[in-house]
Amino acid sequence: MARMQISTETSTWLLQAKDFLYEARRLKPGPERNDLRQTAKVLREIARLEAASEQAPGRNWRQRNGSGGESAV
Repeated sequence: MARMQISTETSTWLLQAKDFLYEARRLKPGPERNDLRQTAKVLREIARLEAASEQAPGRNWRQRNGSGGESAV
């Protein structure tokens, strides 16, 4: 049985998300704060996708997410 190697280094995307959230916490509630929080959310999603792609090197992102270019009409 093959063992899965887990990376101990933190993703650059996650570090950036952390910085955006830190900055958002310093602001009063409002549109600018919401934008920073949304940006952090997107960065975390990118980090998750990147980690998934590293665990399944034989498949590309489009194959894993069903976005192979087919139209869903």
